[in-house]
Amino acid sequence: MTISNFDDLLQVARQQAQPQRLLMVFTCAELPDDGTPEQRREFEAGGGGALVPAMCADKSPDEIENFAALKRESGQFQSPWHVVFVAALSGADNTAPGSSDIEQTLDRMVESIKLGALGNMIAFDTSGSAIMLEGP
Repeated sequence: MTISNFDDLLQVARQQAQPQRLLMVFTCAELPDDGTPEQRREFEAGGGGALVPAMCADKSPDEIENFAALKRESGQFQSPWHVVFVAALSGADNTAPGSSDIEQTLDRMVESIKLGALGNMIAFDTSGSAIMLEGP
């Protein structure tokens, strides 16, 4: 199945034989301190910028009704997010992944985002559509 939106990912995760955790890193767009005047204009017009991790979350697929519910819940952030990066972590022997595995994986995701190494995650925009982003 092709995952074209967050709800597709939920459906696939719910069908897996082993318990899954969806690990999410919500990012905000920021203008780098060394941004050029052209980058500053583009950013002020609503484009460009660097994606900076703002908050992490992990949930089982059953804890998320759909993308609309996730977006409502994420509306509690102090600043709005622009892209959420998601990875699935599978359990074993019908046991969900442990908290240390979840924490380590979220830490690796945050570092990967900072480095622009985005290949092991699916990025979704604020409408829940899967998007393709390129690293530096």
